[in-house]
Amino acid sequence: MKKNVAVIYGGPSSERPISILSGRYAASVIDRERYNVFEVLFNPDSWQLVEWEGETMKVLGEVDKGDFSCAGVKFDVACIMIHGIPGENGLLQGYFEMMGVPVTTCSSFVCTIAFNKYSCKRLLADTGVKMAADVFLRRGQQYDAEDIVAKLGLPVFVKPSDGGSSFGVTKVKDPSLLPAAIDYAFGEGDTILIEKAIVGRELTQAIYMDGGEPVALPITEIVTTNEYFDYDAKYNGKSEELCPAPISEELAGQITACTKKIYTHLGGTGLIRIDYIAGSEGVYFLEINATPGMTRMSLVPKMVRASGRNMTEFFTALIENALRK
Repeated sequence: MKKNVAVIYGGPSSERPISILSGRYAASVIDRERYNVFEVLFNPDSWQLVEWEGETMKVLGEVDKGDFSCAGVKFDVACIMIHGIPGENGLLQGYFEMMGVPVTTCSSFVCTIAFNKYSCKRLLADTGVKMAADVFLRRGQQYDAEDIVAKLGLPVFVKPSDGGSSFGVTKVKDPSLLPAAIDYAFGEGDTILIEKAIVGRELTQAIYMDGGEPVALPITEIVTTNEYFDYDAKYNGKSEELCPAPISEELAGQITACTKKIYTHLGGTGLIRIDYIAGSEGVYFLEINATPGMTRMSLVPKMVRASGRNMTEFFTALIENALRK
């Protein structure tokens, strides 16, 4: 009997439009001969079962959160495509864990840690992975901009501690602009991270579990004419993504070893993507994307295609792995 797979997208965060694109693409490539595929739009006040005719969305019914069902159909697997809260920070995973519904992401604990950049760095501190020096601030906390600059130097990146798609991120080169950048980052959340900027090549790699074994996908290099890989570079064509990355076998081996070390240390069980900077002093960990973008042109689909797999096979692996958990 076919399993009922619910692809969940939307959410209340700034990343909602990208999430909808990711979810619709994911739903389009899942094997319909093997699974019954349903699309669930996550709204703040309701979860709606939807279908699309071109760009027109039709609501088929409201999902019962008491048993994760709709119109007599109980969903067997949750394919979470929500970027940001609550699909990337562990809240939605916790709900499904209580309901006994398998998910294609990592566990609620791993997603919670990965989503919060500061917490993630602290958990990885004893792995030997290189990380940029940082300063953590909570909303309302007093700070001295001169002390921050003295500790980290310039330039620095100011970013929400929990967020994605580069919302609220500023690269600061002038100390007088640091307070404004801090205020801007607090517009996206209650905690922020100020990090020393590492100069180097921006590289990223996805990893997932397939048949009980972690599989690292080809590394991608991100080249942008913008100051850094910001929202405009990510989604408006202001970057070039080279996959596989034109790097040495030695560097590729270092990054893959680092990816597997991080994944194992965290207890990864689903798909994540890890970002790095490779500079003169080595490979630096940047952050983890617990529900990475999944539009047709997103990084992970490009990695999957470069690996020789197709997206249907890839999602079958994610779903079957979820069912084995």
